[in-house]
Amino acid sequence: MFVALEPRRLYRQVAEQIRVLIETGELKPGSRLPPERELAERFAVSRPTVREALIVLEVEGHIQIRMGSGVYISSRPRQALGVLPNDDTEGPLEILQARCLIESGIAEEAARLVTPASIARIDAILERMEQSLNDASVALVCDRDFHTAIADIIGNSALKHFAGLIYDSRMSPYFKKLASYFEGPHTWKLALEEHRIIRDAIAAGDPAAAREAMRRHLTLAQKRFSESFGEEPTRED
Repeated sequence: MFVALEPRRLYRQVAEQIRVLIETGELKPGSRLPPERELAERFAVSRPTVREALIVLEVEGHIQIRMGSGVYISSRPRQALGVLPNDDTEGPLEILQARCLIESGIAEEAARLVTPASIARIDAILERMEQSLNDASVALVCDRDFHTAIADIIGNSALKHFAGLIYDSRMSPYFKKLASYFEGPHTWKLALEEHRIIRDAIAAGDPAAAREAMRRHLTLAQKRFSESFGEEPTRED
């Protein structure tokens, strides 16, 4: 029924295999998919890869994810407006991995070039973020401002533009759908606490500490977005 896959944009391949099984009627409307761990074993991929594939299928309308219950085949599959099955958009976790690599280096260099004015700017952003933990749209703007303000310390407009561009990749339908399950006041509070550690390392002019603080922040963000949908106990892959 399921076939192990070669390592190339795996979550897309997983989504395509499940989509074919739905469209051919092998997976019936209303039926429940196997748990994440079982799907990961059958496809020979990680559980985060399975989750990204399921998000694609939900955005397309093929499945319904019911937190704490499982994943079910939709009774009336539909394709979401503007989302095509062959869309090769980067997955949410792929974006976070890229940000981790790039922004760790940016934070390291920012710690070498930091000024009192740049720290004052970051402090103002963090203060706004603290006041907006219950407002996801404002918290998201503050989060973006924080990361681009760090890039701005370096004084390279191309680098700042690139940092903003890769951050804005999270505006894809897939990232938004994943965030709708795992993002909230609690996760924004955690992000704020991690931002403050990054801020302190940069303010101290400690490149190594700034790099590690940013790496840890984006690694933890990736972990938060990799949680189970709740139909089984979460364990490490």
